[in-house]
Amino acid sequence: MQSQALRGDNAPAEDAAPESRMSFESDLIVDRRRIRRKLTFWRVVSGLLVIIAVVGGGMLFTSSGRQALTGTSAIARVKIEGLIRSNDERIAALERLEKSNAAAVIVHINSPGGTTAGSEQLFDALTRLKAKKPLVVVVEGLAASGGYITALASDHIIAQQTSLVGSIGVLFQFPNFTDLLKTVGVKVEEVKSAPLKAAPNGYEPTSPEARAALDALVKDSFAWFKDLVKTRRHMDDATLQTVSDGRVFTGRQAVGLKLIDEIGDEKTAVKWLQAQNKIKGDLPVRDYKLAPRFSDMTFLRAAAAATLESLGLPSVARFVGGGAVGSLSEHLQLEGMLALWRPAGVN
Repeated sequence: MQSQALRGDNAPAEDAAPESRMSFESDLIVDRRRIRRKLTFWRVVSGLLVIIAVVGGGMLFTSSGRQALTGTSAIARVKIEGLIRSNDERIAALERLEKSNAAAVIVHINSPGGTTAGSEQLFDALTRLKAKKPLVVVVEGLAASGGYITALASDHIIAQQTSLVGSIGVLFQFPNFTDLLKTVGVKVEEVKSAPLKAAPNGYEPTSPEARAALDALVKDSFAWFKDLVKTRRHMDDATLQTVSDGRVFTGRQAVGLKLIDEIGDEKTAVKWLQAQNKIKGDLPVRDYKLAPRFSDMTFLRAAAAATLESLGLPSVARFVGGGAVGSLSEHLQLEGMLALWRPAGVN
């Protein structure tokens, strides 16, 4: 009887233990969720503060740099790098440079070219700038195809001995998936107003008529390119024929072929400006950004991305750092007629 009573007394305590544990675990889960929400909130706030600080500092930096150029007389250093495509921001920046107090402009080019339309746009903008300011081009490593079209805006082109110059020519490239579609058993149907509408489309063999139309486009653009070279470089037909077969030439070769005027670097460009345009010898050379925005500040973007990554915001870090934009995607975004130098094996 006594043992039964004891067991009866203990039973409620044993039954209460699981309930206490469940209550404790529930409270713990609630606390963890509350802490996690607070941590996420402060991470987001910290990330936003980092972005605001970087953007504000970058705007202050670029604004002060631009004011320093326009407020005092100096030689502006402009850089044209990478693939060239139509860019209204860059054109607007060059127009602002026309109205600045810059005494002269040195354009550094390191580009394989890009679209013919973008290269022509840049050539025209630099030509207008040259009408207002003495302008000279320095080829840092490469001025090919559209990059060379850009260089032609200057009356004087300087390149290093091992720089690559030329690649006078245009191309029209498009993928053709006909064999692949046959393999996977896919057929693309279409209804169009005329046989040459949206041709070539890559989903069927290119017809002779479509190929002839493309050939006419390429030849017309090529004729424009060659005429530009002949006019700007005062080149005879024999030399033009030699340099317009699509090849690139070293700076040493380019001098003899009249593609460039002189072997040298930025110091050579400054000396030419002093001798030919009476530019003062003590003027500093200062960078003039064609895209003075956060997207152009590589170092600041990288620093912001690293900070956001450490705060546990990898997706935001990738967006700020620009990791989604790469060389391949840039090439794929080029559309239309191209004035582009692509060495074998480079996509």
